[in-house]
Amino acid sequence: MFETMHYIVESIDGDYANLKKVEEPDGEPKLVARALLPAEIQEGSKVKYEMLSYYME
Repeated sequence: MFETMHYIVESIDGDYANLKKVEEPDGEPKLVARALLPAEIQEGSKVKYEMLSYYME
């Protein structure tokens, strides 16, 4: 079973973005290549990870 996870784009640095898990605000950010994320993301955008893909919320 695939789990749906919700993130907020904490920062964008070149070809990568740091995502903070909504459910774990004190946890470590996850570094993700921007090529895997929706093109329209900005700092503060909300994204969800579902079925091995990222989507805007």
